[in-house]
Amino acid sequence: MCIIDNKRPAVFLDRDGVLTVEKGYVTAKKDMEIFSYVAECIKQIHLKGYYAIVVTNQSGVARGLFTEEILREMNNELIDRTGVDAVFYCPHHPEGKIKQYRCLCHCRKPETGMFEMACKQFNIDIEKSYMVGDRAGDIVVGKNLGVKTVLVDSGYGVLGLEQNVKPDYILDDLRNVINILE
Repeated sequence: MCIIDNKRPAVFLDRDGVLTVEKGYVTAKKDMEIFSYVAECIKQIHLKGYYAIVVTNQSGVARGLFTEEILREMNNELIDRTGVDAVFYCPHHPEGKIKQYRCLCHCRKPETGMFEMACKQFNIDIEKSYMVGDRAGDIVVGKNLGVKTVLVDSGYGVLGLEQNVKPDYILDDLRNVINILE
């Protein structure tokens, strides 16, 4: 899946509930509330030698709640304010109202398409990487990739485990993740 020479691991991060306050569908940049500690956490992730890569399902685009252009504005804001290396997103949903985004795809978590794109762009050492999320789908995709998985309670947390999956770690929020990175 990923080339493993010139290695550098990644901490893959879900957006809502991990980096930003979980509000359901955030439809405008002004409504995206980034946790106050995130920029410092990203700095610490980088200091430990990891990429910080956001991987986020954003079906609000397919549902017609906001445009892909607005989503890109939110992604740029997230990069500017937190220092994450990149944001990979899936705008699709099989029941979307917008025809061009209504589909089953390989990028929507728990599928691995966004991670494959990140690995190509950043040459990630997947075997030493982590997936941090607040829902079962985040943990499932991490298990599918063979990375260590972290469920954080800053979003849906344990309540978001709508499937029977077992994360490697359950932590309060992103600040606690720094302590487990090797």
